[in-house]
Amino acid sequence: MQIVVTLSHVPDTATKIKISSDRKSIDPAGVSFVINPYDEFAIEEGLRTKEKFGGNVIIVSYGNDGAKESIKKALAMGADKGILIKGDLNVDSLTVAKALATKISELKPDVVFCGKQSVDYDSSAVAQMLAELLNLPSISTVVSLEFSDGKLKAKREVEGGLEIVESTLPAIITAQKGLNEPRYASIKGIMAAKSKPIEEATFDASQNKLSVNELRLPDSKRKSRIFDSEDASISELVRLLREEAKVI
Repeated sequence: MQIVVTLSHVPDTATKIKISSDRKSIDPAGVSFVINPYDEFAIEEGLRTKEKFGGNVIIVSYGNDGAKESIKKALAMGADKGILIKGDLNVDSLTVAKALATKISELKPDVVFCGKQSVDYDSSAVAQMLAELLNLPSISTVVSLEFSDGKLKAKREVEGGLEIVESTLPAIITAQKGLNEPRYASIKGIMAAKSKPIEEATFDASQNKLSVNELRLPDSKRKSRIFDSEDASISELVRLLREEAKVI
């Protein structure tokens, strides 16, 4: 099987984020970057699929040179090849999906695994856009997966329960926590990763629709007031919501 896994290189959620001086990006100094946690489930599922049916696992990522570190970690886990599509980071989800689609279409995959969302922007949009661009069926938030006779059966999370979906291949799957337990890279895998190729490509992102005006951190101190059930207190609460919080 030709198995493709998309990968996003994101700041570690435990890292303290600072805004750069231009107020339009984060300051990378002191920030640890990692494989997007949901993409780890996608990588693991890609590797397990390869172990069952044979084939290759190819990692495809959009980003800058820093993403190579996460690609190398995926190669150390057992993936066969990495592809980095280099481009501007401040772009919209559709631009990322178009960049991925351009390269993935050349690979002619049997299945594409993606994390259900990245933990930086949390848009949960790229995989679905990718499916539309590639004209492939997609199943999101998958927690269980079976392949049989050129088809797949997936259990996906829905509000209040699970839904069972069947699809033909090729298809795009977005991995949810619980699909598997990602493996750690072994010493052997780390050494083998040094000889595995990382191909580079470029993408024209001039059609990007995103413009970052300013980034701000949440207020560190929040004001709070407690009101009783008296009519005067309720009126004051309404006034504050309207005039100070400006939410009504």
